[in-house]
Amino acid sequence: MLSIDPKEISTGKLHGYLLGAIAPRPIAFASTIDADGNPNLSPFSFFNVFGSNPPILIFSPARRVRDNTTKHTLENALATKEVVINVVNYAIVQQMSLSSTEYPEGVNEFEKAGFTMLASDIIKPFRVAESPVQFECKVNDVIFTGDKGGAGNLVVCEVVKIHITDDVLDENGAIDQHKIDLVARAGGSYYSRARDGFFEIPKPISTLGIGVDTIPSEIRNSSILTGNNLGMLGNVSQLPPKEAVNNFGKEHPEFVGLETTKKHTFAQDYLNKNDVESAWKVLLLN
Repeated sequence: MLSIDPKEISTGKLHGYLLGAIAPRPIAFASTIDADGNPNLSPFSFFNVFGSNPPILIFSPARRVRDNTTKHTLENALATKEVVINVVNYAIVQQMSLSSTEYPEGVNEFEKAGFTMLASDIIKPFRVAESPVQFECKVNDVIFTGDKGGAGNLVVCEVVKIHITDDVLDENGAIDQHKIDLVARAGGSYYSRARDGFFEIPKPISTLGIGVDTIPSEIRNSSILTGNNLGMLGNVSQLPPKEAVNNFGKEHPEFVGLETTKKHTFAQDYLNKNDVESAWKVLLLN
């Protein structure tokens, strides 16, 4: 295993390790204006949501690693205390990437990237009309983590208005994750298209799982079942009753009397289909 002391490698190399390992990251497509009202638009992947009461978003236009300069977005946020955070979906990802080009001060990235400037309702910076969700925000605080290249500048934003296009809502008025088709940033030049990689895991807090520690040692120490497999098995609130296991055996006689390796392999096949109950029945059969 490669073990690294962050102080013993260059900031650039450390930056690469961090971005490669902590991914995918959501993208804050931040729209600001300077003190003279000139618009600026730039994406940042040091970003997330940090509360809903009040609704708080934080993004970090970090100091440039190569020359320790600051970005126009940070300067504008400090000057005006306002920002629109637009989310990025697959339909606009190429334009978003183009807007990240470091054009000189005064150049309008909306125009360069072919975006439509949409007036906000409460604050002065413009929204990106093509973005499926736009957050109008007041800047509550900026937290400076250092003064050298690569240091973060945490812009703490309170959402004062949200705009959501109808096209990404389901029949209940909630955001449909497949319709919104978000993208995220990874290391190097890589991005991730979220909807292509969706899978569901029942949250342990919704039920009290029996836990991996209660799984019989023969199963827990399996050479076939993975840690993820054991996590799924341990996330059930109770084991199938004996009667259900016996009925399963009558319906599937091919699973009765199997040696351990084959039994675990068949159970894993069910787990790969998210059928945890059947996996347990296979494992509990004699």
